[in-house]
Amino acid sequence: MANNEEMMQDFENEGTLITLTDDEGNEVEFEFLDVIEYDGDEYIVLIENDEDADEVVILKINALDEETEEYVSIDDDEILETVFDMFKKKYEGDIEFE
Repeated sequence: MANNEEMMQDFENEGTLITLTDDEGNEVEFEFLDVIEYDGDEYIVLIENDEDADEVVILKINALDEETEEYVSIDDDEILETVFDMFKKKYEGDIEFE
């Protein structure tokens, strides 16, 4: 995987697609929405690349080394809610949230 700086340059293009593998080994394609920084960590915000998708996915970005990073699920509901609130505030007026 590309290093963070290169990935950020790629993500500047709206509609960047990322394929991730779920816990059962299935590949799922997501559209990149943003990276949100919170409390010294970075979180990637994605939405499934499906016209019926109506929920975002927020994953923590963990740098494994200078060129590799992984995305991990977040178990802390408070962090998830805070990052999602930050995302909503940033895109208020651009994206309609229910």
